[in-house]
Amino acid sequence: MEYMLMPLRRYADFSGRSRRKEFWMYQLMNFIVVLVLYAVVLGGGGLSMLTAGAATQAGAEPDLAQVSVGPMFWIGALLLCIWGLGTIIPSLAVTVRRLHDRNMSGWYLLGFIVLVVVLSMIPLVGPLIVFALEIGYIVLLALPGTPGTNDYGPDPLGNFDPEVFA
Repeated sequence: MEYMLMPLRRYADFSGRSRRKEFWMYQLMNFIVVLVLYAVVLGGGGLSMLTAGAATQAGAEPDLAQVSVGPMFWIGALLLCIWGLGTIIPSLAVTVRRLHDRNMSGWYLLGFIVLVVVLSMIPLVGPLIVFALEIGYIVLLALPGTPGTNDYGPDPLGNFDPEVFA
């Protein structure tokens, strides 16, 4: 649980390095919270909105009188928005620190985001290229960091460079 909350404690700290465990445990916590909040939204009436939208796309006339959302929908939607806005900065910070652990600049994250946005605008092949890039980026973030001290600080695993003791 400590590693899940560490990026929230280091809210806007873009310097230093983050272990794989810190990054992936934070991603797991974020996934669980978003999953629970989406369940609240769907349980509060969001599912009836989805089925009405699916009927519209199938060519049937939607029956909007049957679409009703309750207070749980709005509570879940509000909490989802608050969680999303509150975790943008820690998510960016932990990703930048994870890139630092790989001895890469955090600016690679901005380049990746811009590249995904631009490629997403290409019809047909754009989404396929973006999907391949995202898989590659996930693999990059899953690789172990550079051992010892690098340009961004000491090894977060605590492994010391043997040359220090020589």
